[in-house]
Amino acid sequence: MGTDRKRLAAEKAAGYLKDGMIVGLGTGSTAYWAIREIGRLVKEGLSIQAIATSKPSEAHARRLGIPLVTFKDVDRIDITIDGADEVDTQLQVIKGGGGALLREKIVASATKELIIIVDDEKLVDQLGRFPLPVEIVPFGSERTLRQLDALGCNPELRMHEDTPFVTDNGNYTADCRLGQIEKPYELHEAINRMVGVVDNGLFLDMAHRIIIGCSDGTVNEWEKR
Repeated sequence: MGTDRKRLAAEKAAGYLKDGMIVGLGTGSTAYWAIREIGRLVKEGLSIQAIATSKPSEAHARRLGIPLVTFKDVDRIDITIDGADEVDTQLQVIKGGGGALLREKIVASATKELIIIVDDEKLVDQLGRFPLPVEIVPFGSERTLRQLDALGCNPELRMHEDTPFVTDNGNYTADCRLGQIEKPYELHEAINRMVGVVDNGLFLDMAHRIIIGCSDGTVNEWEKR
């Protein structure tokens, strides 16, 4: 089952934590298992402090007794454990399916070692099969969507029931159906140059380690060279 693969990857990643670390807590179904494992380790005596990438992850951590801090308290994070929507063979990543890409990217950018945990269904030869999330400002969002469309991104405003989905930052998310991303660096820059775009879900050259839970019950690791 996919849940078992996610749990295996999460437990392996949590094994890299050491006393005294500042830890970034990711968001999503795979990160859920990492937070749960970290909570177990804290209960057994692991001494860490953590920064969460979303309100749901923060609430989950509080319930498990994981001590939380903010960027008022710390400037750097030792390890962040987070999931992903896609990972390619170059350790490039698409994130944001869970609606927390901006906070995830802020935390990742402050992290010495970003560990991405996935099941083997998230592995691709080329990014783009999963729609690329783009966080956009609500004001003028119609124009921003038209700009994304003109770039060839085929954007679709993410909805929650009958209203636009709103991120923890009060923004909207446009899911861009690209099929394949031929030039990820150029696309990243072109999207982020648009007025009205906050950031996008391409996490390029940010992951240091990919931990993969496989269908046969094994766990593989890819490390940045």
